[in-house]
Amino acid sequence: MLRSCTAGLRSLWALRGGREGVPRLSTDLQPAPVSPGSRAAKMDRKRLFSAEKVIHTDCALPNPSWSKDLKLLFDQFMKKCEDGSWERLPSYRHRSTQISEDFKTYFLEQKPVKEGRLSQVRLFTRGFEDGLGFEYVIFKNNDEKRTVCLFQGGPYLQGIPGFLHGGAIATIIDTALGLCATVPGEAVMTANLNINFKRPVPLCSVVVINSQLDKLEGRKLFVSCNVQSVDEKTLYSEATGLFIKLDPEKKSF
Repeated sequence: MLRSCTAGLRSLWALRGGREGVPRLSTDLQPAPVSPGSRAAKMDRKRLFSAEKVIHTDCALPNPSWSKDLKLLFDQFMKKCEDGSWERLPSYRHRSTQISEDFKTYFLEQKPVKEGRLSQVRLFTRGFEDGLGFEYVIFKNNDEKRTVCLFQGGPYLQGIPGFLHGGAIATIIDTALGLCATVPGEAVMTANLNINFKRPVPLCSVVVINSQLDKLEGRKLFVSCNVQSVDEKTLYSEATGLFIKLDPEKKSF
C-alpha cells in the first residue's frame, strides 16, 4: 500500500514538474545532487550545452498535443508545398550559433550571454513543453509575399478564464508578421505594431493568421495581418506592423 502511494506521488510530481512551471524528471530518474561549484557540476553544464548545440528538433511539425483542426490544416498546406509555391518554415527552440553571430554584427555593444547560461537560452515562443504554450507552424509564399500561420494556444497562455491572454496573441502576431517581412539574407526587427482586438480567442482553439507584405520603402517593410477562426467566420484581431531591415553601419533604426 505504501509503495503504491509513493509511486503515485512520484508520478504526480513528474507530471506537474515538481512545482508549477518548472518541468522536472521524476525522482526515480533524477541524478544525485552535486555542489553548484564542483567539477562534476561544471562537466554536467558543458555536456548539456554541447548536446543542445547538436540536437535541433523542428518544433513546426505535428506532435501529440496538436488538435484535429491543426493537423488537418497542416496537411492541407503541406500539399500546397508540393508544387513549390509554398514552403513550410522550420522552427527551433534554440537560435543557431550562426544567427547569433550575425546579430552581433548589428549590435556591437551587446553584452554576450555568459557561457554558463547559454544552455538555458530558448526562443520565447518555443520555451514551453508540447501543448502548454505556443503550438504553431508558418507557411510562406514568396511570390505572393504572404504567410499563413496556424496557431494553437495552450493552457499556460490563459488571460481571462477560458481565453488566451492578449499578450500571447500579440506575440504570435509579431512572430507571424516578422517572418512575413523577413528578406532572405537580411535581419529585420519590429519598429511598430498596432493591434485591434475584435474578440477574445478561446483557450486551446486553433486560429489562422494571414499576413502580407503591403509596402517596401528602403529599409522599411510595412506588413498587415488578420486572425481568424478555422472556418473564417470569426475575426479575432487585425494588425499592422512596421519592420526595419538592420544596417550594420547604423546603431539605431
